[in-house]
Amino acid sequence: MTWQLFALGSAFFAGLTAIFGKLGVESMNSNLATLIRTVIILAMTIGIVTFRGEWQLPRSLELRPVAFLVLSGMATGFSWLLYYRALQLAPASMVAPIDKLSVAFAIVLGVVFLGEALTLKLAVGGALILFGVLILAWP
Repeated sequence: MTWQLFALGSAFFAGLTAIFGKLGVESMNSNLATLIRTVIILAMTIGIVTFRGEWQLPRSLELRPVAFLVLSGMATGFSWLLYYRALQLAPASMVAPIDKLSVAFAIVLGVVFLGEALTLKLAVGGALILFGVLILAWP
């Protein structure tokens, strides 16, 4: 399978996340809803790692990659907490497009911090995402 198929699958399930999340926070505190979601993700990931026999740690565990994984986990946690609160306050069809600004943020951050090339194609695509969000999410 190509990376594009994995990314498309990710986008599809992220779309389901908005719908199921909106239905889940209708009568529940958004922070508790995030906790429940996190426990389910943890259980699923443990199951997958166990099923695939991938519990082996690398021979040398360096601090830098682990630190960045910790920061990534923290960023994910903040993202989920804010996302579920936004779903509690607004329609999923309004929250999800704004959440997808993460693509434009990732483009900018990738260029600035990772030294990725900013091509015309990437700049136009990022701008279209930004304009699409502005059209969809603001009156």
